[in-house]
Amino acid sequence: MIKKLIKKEIARQKKVINLIPSENYVSKDVLAALGSPLTNKYAEGKSGQRYYFGNEIVDQLESEVKRLVYKVFKISAKRYGVNVQPYSGSIANLASYIGSVGLGGKILAMSLEHGGHLTHGHHVSMTGKLFKFRHYEVGRDGWIDYDEVARIAKKFKPQLIVCGATAYPRKLDFKKFRQIADSVNALLIADISHIAGLIAGGVHPSPFPYADIVTTTTQKTLRGPRGAIIISKLSTPQVNNLSDIIDKIVFPGLQGGPQMHTIAAMGVAFEEAMKPSFKKYARQVVANAKALATELERLGFKIITGGTDNHLMLVDVTPLGLTGKEAGERLERAGIIVNKNMIPYDIRKPWDPSGIRLGTPAVTTQGMKEGDMIKIARKIKHILLK
Repeated sequence: MIKKLIKKEIARQKKVINLIPSENYVSKDVLAALGSPLTNKYAEGKSGQRYYFGNEIVDQLESEVKRLVYKVFKISAKRYGVNVQPYSGSIANLASYIGSVGLGGKILAMSLEHGGHLTHGHHVSMTGKLFKFRHYEVGRDGWIDYDEVARIAKKFKPQLIVCGATAYPRKLDFKKFRQIADSVNALLIADISHIAGLIAGGVHPSPFPYADIVTTTTQKTLRGPRGAIIISKLSTPQVNNLSDIIDKIVFPGLQGGPQMHTIAAMGVAFEEAMKPSFKKYARQVVANAKALATELERLGFKIITGGTDNHLMLVDVTPLGLTGKEAGERLERAGIIVNKNMIPYDIRKPWDPSGIRLGTPAVTTQGMKEGDMIKIARKIKHILLK
């Protein structure tokens, strides 16, 4: 039965137009590594410091994957530590918070309703229960107001500031966030889960050297398996041995043995991300997103911030007399997959919000270009306005 369901899902993925910004299609090589016998190996601990024997080869593997992270993001091992063991971005963020400010620490982040993530301190997340979070919002125009972020930081005096989002269509100014963090003597963490592939591809500003900690998943624009990494400065004025502390929070603090098959698949994705073809891919992702947003706006759709700088956009569907749930369901029946999403200052609830979120990583992997985006936009109009 399981094999039949897998085949059905493969068929579904092939026949739909996937516009979910957080999904992508990995290569056959990534899949091969993910399904390799490395899944048989238990390897608690770090390379060279395992609690099990028989780890000579996986030690080399993990070390190589970490070396690839340094190359992909053009950073130095003399300044940064890398951990490739987190099972997910949620674990990566939690470990980073505990390691940097400790339980109960004061953290400033973007609110979920305005584009942030659950693990940026939302009340339903354990991060919102274990730490003292304050949140900044975007302006009525949908853009981050850095002066307002600075004002909140000055009043709240956080120990850590989180920059990064899951539903913000514009470039992040990491330098401004660094200046705000410095003004209150706070650490800065950049959650680049959505834009990591765009950064690796050179089409989005890098958080280095501004952020003290960088977390990311690997399955979105990086086009890898569902895993995560933490990159942190070896030490900061606020926290000595920061990287080592975070490593100990990941294991043994939060996890057991690392998933070596996933780490291997991440390594394959990093190798692919260093090829010239990946830079071309990243450029096309952004070009496609701009084309899709521009055409949708021309067709009368309300696009939050009026466009996009990255791989995603938010569309307010309430002028169409629809909710995000209704719009998503109509599109799915027609073979277009999006996700319902709150828009800034939304008066509706998360499970039936006012907007939908669209992105171009997956369709770009399939080889689509700007002309295809125009056709998709017109199809979306036909589906939602009929």
